[in-house]
Amino acid sequence: MTDIVDELQWRGLIALSTDEDALRKAFADGPVTFYCGFDPTAPSLHIGNLVQILTMRRIQQAGNRPLGLVGGATGLIGDPKPNSERTLNAPETVAGWVERLRGQIAPLLDFEGPHAAVMVNNLDWTSGLSAIDFLRDMGKHFRVNKMIAKEAVARRLNSDAGISYTEFSYQILQGMDFLELYRRHGCTLQTGGSDQWGNLTAGTDLIHRVDPTAVVHAIGTPLITKADGTKFGKTESGTVWLDPEMTTPYAFYQFWLNADDRDVANFLRTFSFRSREEIEDLERQTAERPQARAAQRALAEELTTLVHGAGQCAAVIAASKALFGQGELAELDEATLAGALAELPRVKVAELGLVVDLFAEVGLVASKSAARRTVKEGGAYVNNVKVAAEDAVPSRDELLHGRWLLLRRGKRNLAAVEVG
Repeated sequence: MTDIVDELQWRGLIALSTDEDALRKAFADGPVTFYCGFDPTAPSLHIGNLVQILTMRRIQQAGNRPLGLVGGATGLIGDPKPNSERTLNAPETVAGWVERLRGQIAPLLDFEGPHAAVMVNNLDWTSGLSAIDFLRDMGKHFRVNKMIAKEAVARRLNSDAGISYTEFSYQILQGMDFLELYRRHGCTLQTGGSDQWGNLTAGTDLIHRVDPTAVVHAIGTPLITKADGTKFGKTESGTVWLDPEMTTPYAFYQFWLNADDRDVANFLRTFSFRSREEIEDLERQTAERPQARAAQRALAEELTTLVHGAGQCAAVIAASKALFGQGELAELDEATLAGALAELPRVKVAELGLVVDLFAEVGLVASKSAARRTVKEGGAYVNNVKVAAEDAVPSRDELLHGRWLLLRRGKRNLAAVEVG
């Protein structure tokens, strides 16, 4: 690997930094202990958070020590949203989410060897802190004029919603996190999204006020955007989560597989651990033969394996092929098949009827007459078997796992029927 700063820059992962030359020197003199924080404001992380986790993994692989912070304290408040106050979650809910998020981060970092990762929780140093101690020991180091100039706070101050003192104080808590990790672990670098830059620099400023001799750093990664203007990590069905119960491995794989050709080069540099040469080769393949979708397939396979494991990745690839007649549907396990069919137009029926009725009901064709025409022209399939007669009725023996039928019109138009 080249210099880690050069590597991060080539991958487009440094949007903001406090002092790039000083940071290069710190890495050269290393190892550097660094941290990134994740607030449990939902029961799962999403692929936007994955940018931060994988950036931590890169910096660790370059010989540095990561601290993964899941904010049991900051998660009780939440950083200010752009336009509205957050709904505060119950402490027991947040505590449960802390454990779920720790379980998602831990497999992606290395907890052995000389640069072993450590998981930390900011509730450990805030739960016993009184309001008076907090104001005397922390609050005195923060200037209100600087606090209201932070982008997230300024947006809220200029909105109809305003901002509560609770969310206004968030940057003090995050600044205190950096100070505590500096004291406890010798942590000198914080990474995070560029939209968190005000909170990141709150930490560096606090440390400098408490210890003017300290040399600490912050890196802000860019917000990932999509060429078509839609929000990264969003699909028609919602956010792409890391939890397989919230976004199935099949849907996770399909998100990357369906990436726009204009986006995939950026996604590869941001998320892939392939070498520069491999990534540049995939970029060339996308430019020369976009229909092959080589870059998307490589990215989908790599990230699904990384997040969900090689076994799940193999299962969803098999499902992707089987749905289009390139594999055996009956060989797919029930969970994988359910995840795949959940991404299709589908209908639930109490009893099986004529195939042409099912095709019309699920919306594969505009009408029953159109369905009969599709059958007559040889373009109707049930479980990848061509339908030969307009009056065909599937039997219960044909149901996949006793529940589903896969309908296909032509080569690419799929839908599912659930019986029950």
